[in-house]
Amino acid sequence: MIKPSKKDNSPGGALMARPASLVDNVYDVLLGQLMTLQIQPGERLRVDNLSRELGVSQTPVREALSRLEVNGLVIKTHLVGYRAAPQLTKSQFEELFDFRLLLEPTAAARAAAAIDPDKIRRAEMIVQQMAGAHPGNHYRDFAVHDSEFHDYLASLSGNTLIADSLERLHTHIHIFRFYSHARVTQEAIDEHRQIFDKLKQGDPEGTAAAMRSHIEKSRQRVMSVFD
Repeated sequence: MIKPSKKDNSPGGALMARPASLVDNVYDVLLGQLMTLQIQPGERLRVDNLSRELGVSQTPVREALSRLEVNGLVIKTHLVGYRAAPQLTKSQFEELFDFRLLLEPTAAARAAAAIDPDKIRRAEMIVQQMAGAHPGNHYRDFAVHDSEFHDYLASLSGNTLIADSLERLHTHIHIFRFYSHARVTQEAIDEHRQIFDKLKQGDPEGTAAAMRSHIEKSRQRVMSVFD
């Protein structure tokens, strides 16, 4: 049986629904520790140590680490083993936001052009949940809904290449991991509401503009940490 995390039980659970299988449970625990920097960037991850800590065999630990490797959170080196991925540098974050600006406004415009009442209700539910993370609360309470909102709009674009490309960037994983000790701001909540309002109106150009503005302001918030 997996032992409860002694460090923090809540952050990992915010990023994914708690699954039933042993491998998924191991993944969930390790994800929570990686995302909140309880496991530090670059830290060595020894399978035997993790197996003892979690009270499971090495097999589910290895499978969970392989999944985390796919998600960009763990790096495996031949004859060395696993370690936590390094944090993105300032220049890498700049490149990440540049790429988002190329894809997400287009995806948002396509989503607005294809919007219908059912999709509006789903998007509104996500925005309402996001707003439930009141300004001043820990950023991790906001991050899961932020990620869900962006992923949902990308999926509504109807362009699987755009949606898959954004998913592979693991944008929110990197931002959350870097920014996990920040606080939610009213500005961040309002920006998503502005995107939703244009989406609800079926306004492709307005939705794209609101998305572009949000990404640029998000870039400024993240980059300010480097100043």
